[in-house]
Amino acid sequence: MTNPFEVIEARLSNIETLLIDLKFPSKSGADPTKDELLTIKQAAEILSISVPTVYGYVHFRQIPCMKRRGRLYFSKSELLAWVQSGKRSTLDEIKADALKSLER
Repeated sequence: MTNPFEVIEARLSNIETLLIDLKFPSKSGADPTKDELLTIKQAAEILSISVPTVYGYVHFRQIPCMKRRGRLYFSKSELLAWVQSGKRSTLDEIKADALKSLER
């Protein structure tokens, strides 16, 4: 048996997404990931983490977000850039950088 509150939450999330799409329509021909705004639930899904973890990141200002009227919004492109900024170099990249430094 499904929880009725979960059904209501899912429907509200869908309505919220539709309203955001109406207010900020994607420009034709533009990259759809550039200006796409996400709810906290959508951000958590993209990052493959829980919603409470996202709230923790927001609290400690570790993740880019926007707050309007008590609601959190996330730019998809900013989230992806944030994830990519944490990229760790491979051993081959570290060796190549070390050799370049030694050549100078």
